[in-house]
Amino acid sequence: MSMSVEETSVAREPKPVPDTPTNVFEQLSMKGKVVAITGASSGIGFAVAEAIAEAGGDVALWYNSNDAAVEKGKGLAKKHGITARAYQVEVSTPEAVEKGVEQVVKDFGRLDVFVANAGMAISKPILEQTIEEYRTQFKVNVDGVFFCAKFAGAVFKKQGFGNLIITSSISAHIVNVPSDQPVYNSTKAAVNHLGKSLAREWREFARVNIVSPGFFDTKMGAGPTAINEAYRMTPLGRQGHVKEIKGLYLYLASDASSYQTGSDTIIDGGYVLP
Repeated sequence: MSMSVEETSVAREPKPVPDTPTNVFEQLSMKGKVVAITGASSGIGFAVAEAIAEAGGDVALWYNSNDAAVEKGKGLAKKHGITARAYQVEVSTPEAVEKGVEQVVKDFGRLDVFVANAGMAISKPILEQTIEEYRTQFKVNVDGVFFCAKFAGAVFKKQGFGNLIITSSISAHIVNVPSDQPVYNSTKAAVNHLGKSLAREWREFARVNIVSPGFFDTKMGAGPTAINEAYRMTPLGRQGHVKEIKGLYLYLASDASSYQTGSDTIIDGGYVLP
């Protein structure tokens, strides 16, 4: 609701600036922080885990069926001298998510950042999509993010600090071509607005930001029917490599982004420009 000139003239005390380092490299350090990442076995999820570990942070790698996260976590711990644990969690089941969050806090003693990254797609036109396929995508992409946000958010509020990062997609912003996938697109649009809404709701104790990747060379990247169009539509003329998204997640997870909340950052090689 708009305020009158008289109302806006009432003096307000600004909140203090966080007591964070002034050196940007120190701001990007994740030493002493704990980050949980869903869908962490491969692709963007594991790239995020690498970025956090490289910056000195401890990581909780969540996976559903791909238990490669177990050995990959051990590799990160050995290489970077951090603590890494893998957890099998089905994000579309609220009880599993609640238990998973509780176990991470029990194992690490805290939870600084939660990256809700797990997702899936069944790229079909709506008239060819079954009801079960529709429900499956919403269960993972929307319900999964909601459950992770709900239970991680409860920890953040109790701690008095926290940081949620949601992996969305450029599909929340555009209608993909040439493959029609309205259900997947709508799941990503939903979590975009959820994230922005939570940024306000949690303003007293946590930050919330969204990352909307374009086509990256992962299992969730451009399929055979879309790859040529992806190259044509992307000004940089290729898919992204996951190493090119690590810095963005590290920035959002770290103190370097302490004044950033409610944002949706597109990283797509310029795909949405045309």
